[in-house]
Amino acid sequence: MSIQAPRIGIVDTCCPAPYGLGVLATRPLGGTEATVLKIVHALQGKFRFSLFQRNAPTSNGSGGCAMHPLDKAFEDQSCQAFLVINSWKVACRLRRFHPQAPIAVWLHVHPGRHNRQMGAALAKANIDVICVSDSQARQLSDFFGSGPQPEISYIHNPIADDLVPDDTPRNPDRLFFCSSPHKGLRQVFRQFAALRERFPKLTLEVADPGYLSWDTGKIPEGVWLRGSLAHDRLIARMRRALCLFYPQDSFAETFGLVIAEANAVGTPVLVQRGLGANDEVVSGDDQLIDSTDLDQLSERIRQWQTEFPSVQCQPCFRLGYVSARWQQRLESMLSGAASHNPTTGPAHRNTTLFSEFRGPKFAKNYVKTNRLRHDGEGKRYFKEFQCK
Repeated sequence: MSIQAPRIGIVDTCCPAPYGLGVLATRPLGGTEATVLKIVHALQGKFRFSLFQRNAPTSNGSGGCAMHPLDKAFEDQSCQAFLVINSWKVACRLRRFHPQAPIAVWLHVHPGRHNRQMGAALAKANIDVICVSDSQARQLSDFFGSGPQPEISYIHNPIADDLVPDDTPRNPDRLFFCSSPHKGLRQVFRQFAALRERFPKLTLEVADPGYLSWDTGKIPEGVWLRGSLAHDRLIARMRRALCLFYPQDSFAETFGLVIAEANAVGTPVLVQRGLGANDEVVSGDDQLIDSTDLDQLSERIRQWQTEFPSVQCQPCFRLGYVSARWQQRLESMLSGAASHNPTTGPAHRNTTLFSEFRGPKFAKNYVKTNRLRHDGEGKRYFKEFQCK
């Protein structure tokens, strides 16, 4: 690896435990942590990375990936650019210590209502936002309203290039839920209990990354709690299930990594239509349902038990494509560092959305178009990338 490779700082103030490349395949990780490490690993040799994390006690590691306590990010002089996971306030504070460095918030969550000043603060500090889906980017722009906005783009979360279907036999009576319990598990339990009255043989396996305790109410009959699973064991159970079972309408995913991974191994999912990034991530319309419609749920289960559907991952979620997008994005950040001036930019900045379209034409040829769409308010424009 070239010692001249530029160094990128990744600042994570919210991780439940420190994480580095050594834990990628050895312990269960949340989707955000797993995504960060996949990109860091994929871009080794092109960039060096410093991971500044809450709970990291001492600096360790060197070369391609080093870990440091969070406060070292404000003292660091070796990083040419910074990505801040989720926290716009930390990003703004980081700007005061690094007035000339390119900084972007890598946003994996939807900001709460109390963050209305987020857009204006980031625009003033010349800090971009990189979302994880098109739907999240559009929702964020709407959330900011007509006032000053930072530049908003998105790059999907990645799934492994070699994650494909195999000949694992499926259990037509087994459903699977593999997310943190705060992501609608209470409602999932209710729907499963009602569904089991119609399908008495159904079982529901629940895997939990284990970083959050949550009241899910009474656990129905037929539920098997699997606890925290390493990624390879989680994928193995995913392959055996009839489907990923997520009939809930209360928690909106910004991407939904396990949804994309399920489709990659040929497992369909049942998710709420129009919620978060669900419509963007699933590979077929028949996986989108009304979570409150028990008849629709029953019909889909019965249909898939009779004739298992053919599903596949969208090519634009594959690690090879996503890491290339990240390489391009980081190179763009670094190339703009020389002209960066956080104090003299216009009050309203352009909002860039890299818009991708679902379907089999994905990843064949990505052509940048110069079409601009005026939104009629605040002089904001949306540049779009289209698949041709």
